[in-house]
Amino acid sequence: MSVVYKKSPVLTDAPMHYCPGCGHGIIHKLVAETLVELDVVGKTIFVASVGCSALAYNYFKLDMVQSPHGRALAVATGVKRALPNHVVFTYQGDGDLAAIGTAETIHAAARGEKLSVVFVNNAIYGMTGGQMAPTTMPGQVTQTSPYGRSTETAGYPVRVCEMLATLDGVAYAERVAVDTVPHIRKAKAAIKKAFSNQLAGRGFSIVEVLSQCPTNWALPPLQAIEWLKENMIPYYPLGVFKDTAAEGGE
Repeated sequence: MSVVYKKSPVLTDAPMHYCPGCGHGIIHKLVAETLVELDVVGKTIFVASVGCSALAYNYFKLDMVQSPHGRALAVATGVKRALPNHVVFTYQGDGDLAAIGTAETIHAAARGEKLSVVFVNNAIYGMTGGQMAPTTMPGQVTQTSPYGRSTETAGYPVRVCEMLATLDGVAYAERVAVDTVPHIRKAKAAIKKAFSNQLAGRGFSIVEVLSQCPTNWALPPLQAIEWLKENMIPYYPLGVFKDTAAEGGE
Protein backbone atom coordinates (compact mmCIF):
# COMPACT_ATOMS: atom_id res chain seq x y z
CA MET A 1 0.00 0.00 0.00
CA SER A 2 1.42 3.40 -0.96
CA VAL A 3 1.73 6.20 1.57
CA VAL A 4 -0.34 9.23 0.61
CA TYR A 5 0.40 11.35 3.65
CA LYS A 6 2.80 11.24 6.57
CA LYS A 7 3.88 13.55 9.35
CA SER A 8 6.77 15.87 8.58
CA PRO A 9 10.13 14.41 9.66
CA VAL A 10 10.88 17.71 11.42
CA LEU A 11 8.14 17.02 13.98
CA THR A 12 8.80 14.72 16.95
CA ASP A 13 6.48 12.02 18.29
CA ALA A 14 5.81 13.97 21.49
CA PRO A 15 2.08 14.48 22.15
CA MET A 16 1.26 18.18 21.85
CA HIS A 17 -0.08 19.97 24.91
CA TYR A 18 -2.33 22.34 22.96
CA CYS A 19 -6.06 22.42 23.70
CA PRO A 20 -8.44 20.60 21.32
CA GLY A 21 -9.29 22.87 18.40
CA CYS A 22 -6.31 25.19 18.89
CA GLY A 23 -4.60 26.29 15.69
CA HIS A 24 -1.02 25.90 16.91
CA GLY A 25 -0.78 22.27 15.78
CA ILE A 26 -1.78 23.21 12.24
CA ILE A 27 0.70 26.09 12.15
CA HIS A 28 3.51 23.87 13.48
CA LYS A 29 2.76 21.45 10.65
CA LEU A 30 2.96 24.20 8.04
CA VAL A 31 6.29 25.47 9.40
CA ALA A 32 7.76 21.95 9.49
CA GLU A 33 6.66 21.12 5.94
CA THR A 34 8.02 24.42 4.63
CA LEU A 35 11.47 23.88 6.13
CA VAL A 36 11.69 20.45 4.52
CA GLU A 37 10.56 21.75 1.14
CA LEU A 38 13.17 24.52 1.25
CA ASP A 39 15.83 22.01 2.38
CA VAL A 40 17.00 24.18 5.27
CA VAL A 41 16.31 21.94 8.27
CA GLY A 42 19.99 21.45 9.09
CA LYS A 43 20.71 25.18 9.17
CA THR A 44 17.57 26.49 10.85
CA ILE A 45 17.38 27.96 14.35
CA PHE A 46 13.96 28.31 15.98
CA VAL A 47 13.71 31.06 18.61
CA ALA A 48 10.76 30.22 20.86
CA SER A 49 8.80 32.80 22.82
CA VAL A 50 6.85 32.61 26.07
CA GLY A 51 3.20 31.74 25.69
CA CYS A 52 1.22 28.70 24.59
CA SER A 53 4.07 27.79 22.24
CA ALA A 54 6.74 27.94 24.95
CA LEU A 55 7.08 24.14 24.82
CA ALA A 56 7.56 24.07 21.05
CA TYR A 57 11.09 22.74 21.56
CA ASN A 58 9.44 19.40 22.41
CA TYR A 59 7.82 19.19 18.99
CA PHE A 60 10.51 20.19 16.48
CA LYS A 61 13.74 18.43 15.56
CA LEU A 62 15.54 21.74 15.17
CA ASP A 63 18.16 23.77 16.98
CA MET A 64 16.09 25.79 19.44
CA VAL A 65 16.65 28.82 21.65
CA GLN A 66 14.15 29.71 24.38
CA SER A 67 13.92 33.47 24.84
CA PRO A 68 12.56 35.46 27.80
CA HIS A 69 9.04 36.78 27.44
CA GLY A 70 8.81 39.32 24.62
CA ARG A 71 12.50 39.13 23.74
CA ALA A 72 12.38 36.59 20.93
CA LEU A 73 13.26 39.09 18.22
CA ALA A 74 16.13 40.54 20.25
CA VAL A 75 17.51 37.03 20.73
CA ALA A 76 16.90 36.16 17.08
CA THR A 77 18.74 39.31 15.99
CA GLY A 78 21.81 38.23 17.94
CA VAL A 79 21.65 34.68 16.58
CA LYS A 80 21.25 35.82 12.97
CA ARG A 81 24.09 38.33 13.19
CA ALA A 82 26.37 35.70 14.71
CA LEU A 83 25.29 33.05 12.18
CA PRO A 84 24.25 35.01 9.08
CA ASN A 85 24.13 31.92 6.85
CA HIS A 86 21.56 30.19 9.05
CA VAL A 87 17.80 30.51 8.78
CA VAL A 88 16.50 32.10 11.98
CA PHE A 89 12.84 32.52 12.83
CA THR A 90 10.63 33.36 15.78
CA TYR A 91 7.23 31.92 16.62
CA GLN A 92 5.25 34.31 18.82
CA GLY A 93 1.79 35.00 20.17
CA ASP A 94 0.01 38.34 20.38
CA GLY A 95 0.88 38.98 24.04
CA ASP A 96 4.54 38.15 23.46
CA LEU A 97 5.01 40.02 20.18
CA ALA A 98 2.58 42.93 20.54
CA ALA A 99 2.60 43.63 24.30
CA ILE A 100 5.75 42.94 26.30
CA GLY A 101 7.73 42.56 23.06
CA THR A 102 6.43 45.63 21.24
CA ALA A 103 9.76 47.46 21.27
CA GLU A 104 11.72 44.41 20.13
CA THR A 105 9.26 43.81 17.31
CA ILE A 106 9.16 47.37 16.00
CA HIS A 107 12.89 47.97 16.16
CA ALA A 108 13.88 44.61 14.63
CA ALA A 109 11.47 45.42 11.80
CA ALA A 110 12.72 49.01 11.47
CA ARG A 111 16.31 47.77 11.27
CA GLY A 112 15.32 45.36 8.52
CA GLU A 113 16.75 42.36 10.35
CA LYS A 114 16.82 39.41 7.96
CA LEU A 115 14.48 37.30 10.05
CA SER A 116 11.22 35.42 9.53
CA VAL A 117 8.41 35.78 12.06
CA VAL A 118 5.37 33.55 12.52
CA PHE A 119 2.94 35.58 14.60
CA VAL A 120 -0.11 33.76 16.01
CA ASN A 121 -3.02 36.10 16.72
CA ASN A 122 -5.91 34.61 18.69
CA ALA A 123 -6.98 37.95 20.19
CA ILE A 124 -6.43 36.84 23.77
CA TYR A 125 -3.77 35.75 26.27
CA GLY A 126 -3.95 31.96 26.01
CA MET A 127 -1.39 30.45 28.37
CA THR A 128 -2.13 32.68 31.35
CA GLY A 129 -5.88 32.26 31.46
CA GLY A 130 -7.62 34.43 28.91
CA GLN A 131 -6.85 38.05 29.75
CA MET A 132 -7.35 40.92 27.31
CA ALA A 133 -4.49 41.15 24.81
CA PRO A 134 -3.29 43.97 22.53
CA THR A 135 -5.26 42.29 19.73
CA THR A 136 -8.49 41.76 21.71
CA MET A 137 -11.26 43.36 19.65
CA PRO A 138 -13.68 46.08 20.80
CA GLY A 139 -16.50 44.51 22.76
CA GLN A 140 -14.72 41.16 23.10
CA VAL A 141 -15.23 39.50 26.46
CA THR A 142 -12.13 38.25 28.29
CA GLN A 143 -11.21 37.51 31.91
CA THR A 144 -10.09 41.11 32.35
CA SER A 145 -12.80 42.67 30.18
CA PRO A 146 -15.92 40.83 31.41
CA TYR A 147 -18.22 43.46 29.85
CA GLY A 148 -16.27 43.54 26.60
CA ARG A 149 -13.21 45.58 25.64
CA SER A 150 -13.94 49.28 26.00
CA THR A 151 -12.01 51.45 23.57
CA GLU A 152 -12.52 54.40 25.90
CA THR A 153 -10.63 52.81 28.78
CA ALA A 154 -8.48 50.16 27.06
CA GLY A 155 -7.85 51.82 23.73
CA TYR A 156 -7.99 50.13 20.34
CA PRO A 157 -6.42 46.84 19.23
CA VAL A 158 -3.04 46.83 17.53
CA ARG A 159 -3.15 45.85 13.88
CA VAL A 160 0.36 44.46 13.64
CA CYS A 161 0.72 43.88 9.90
CA GLU A 162 -0.70 47.26 9.00
CA MET A 163 1.63 48.96 11.47
CA LEU A 164 4.80 47.13 10.46
CA ALA A 165 4.09 47.55 6.76
CA THR A 166 4.81 51.27 7.18
CA LEU A 167 8.43 50.59 8.16
CA ASP A 168 11.12 50.70 5.49
CA GLY A 169 12.95 47.69 6.93
CA VAL A 170 10.01 45.35 6.40
CA ALA A 171 10.20 43.28 3.22
CA TYR A 172 7.01 41.29 3.66
CA ALA A 173 3.90 41.38 5.83
CA GLU A 174 0.87 39.17 5.27
CA ARG A 175 -2.11 38.12 7.35
CA VAL A 176 -3.57 34.63 6.92
CA ALA A 177 -5.86 32.29 8.85
CA VAL A 178 -6.20 28.58 9.62
CA ASP A 179 -10.00 28.27 9.72
CA THR A 180 -10.54 26.54 6.35
CA VAL A 181 -8.53 24.32 4.02
CA PRO A 182 -8.11 27.05 1.36
CA HIS A 183 -6.95 29.49 4.04
CA ILE A 184 -4.54 26.89 5.46
CA ARG A 185 -3.02 26.46 2.00
CA LYS A 186 -2.58 30.22 1.69
CA ALA A 187 -1.03 30.29 5.15
CA LYS A 188 1.56 27.75 4.11
CA ALA A 189 2.39 29.73 0.98
CA ALA A 190 2.86 32.86 3.09
CA ILE A 191 5.12 31.09 5.57
CA LYS A 192 7.17 29.70 2.69
CA LYS A 193 7.47 33.22 1.23
CA ALA A 194 8.72 34.56 4.57
CA PHE A 195 11.46 31.92 4.72
CA SER A 196 12.30 32.33 1.03
CA ASN A 197 12.79 36.07 1.59
CA GLN A 198 15.35 35.34 4.28
CA LEU A 199 17.19 32.94 1.99
CA ALA A 200 17.24 35.68 -0.66
CA GLY A 201 18.76 38.16 1.82
CA ARG A 202 15.69 40.38 2.00
CA GLY A 203 14.64 42.23 5.15
CA PHE A 204 12.18 41.49 7.92
CA SER A 205 9.28 39.18 7.00
CA ILE A 206 6.21 38.56 9.16
CA VAL A 207 3.23 36.26 8.69
CA GLU A 208 0.33 36.96 11.04
CA VAL A 209 -1.87 33.89 11.47
CA LEU A 210 -5.40 34.29 12.82
CA SER A 211 -5.99 31.23 14.99
CA GLN A 212 -8.64 29.73 17.25
CA CYS A 213 -8.48 29.62 21.06
CA PRO A 214 -11.57 27.57 22.01
CA THR A 215 -10.67 27.26 25.70
CA ASN A 216 -10.30 30.97 26.42
CA TRP A 217 -13.06 31.97 24.03
CA ALA A 218 -15.27 29.52 25.97
CA LEU A 219 -16.45 27.88 22.76
CA PRO A 220 -16.44 24.32 21.39
CA PRO A 221 -13.82 23.88 18.63
CA LEU A 222 -16.26 24.03 15.71
CA GLN A 223 -17.98 27.11 17.06
CA ALA A 224 -14.56 28.70 17.60
CA ILE A 225 -13.84 28.35 13.88
CA GLU A 226 -17.11 30.09 13.08
CA TRP A 227 -16.36 32.82 15.63
CA LEU A 228 -13.02 33.47 13.95
CA LYS A 229 -14.72 33.73 10.54
CA GLU A 230 -17.50 36.02 11.76
CA ASN A 231 -15.50 38.26 14.09
CA MET A 232 -11.75 38.18 13.58
CA ILE A 233 -11.49 38.13 9.79
CA PRO A 234 -13.77 41.17 9.32
CA TYR A 235 -11.76 43.12 11.91
CA TYR A 236 -8.37 41.78 10.80
CA PRO A 237 -8.72 41.41 7.01
CA LEU A 238 -6.57 38.79 5.33
CA GLY A 239 -4.08 39.71 2.67
CA VAL A 240 -0.64 41.03 1.79
CA PHE A 241 0.17 44.40 3.34
CA LYS A 242 3.70 44.70 1.98
CA ASP A 243 5.82 42.66 -0.42
CA THR A 244 8.89 44.47 -1.68
CA ALA A 245 9.89 41.55 -3.95
CA ALA A 246 6.54 41.71 -5.76
CA GLU A 247 6.82 45.48 -5.95
CA GLY A 248 10.17 45.21 -7.68
CA GLY A 249 12.29 46.06 -4.63
CA GLU A 250 15.34 44.18 -3.43
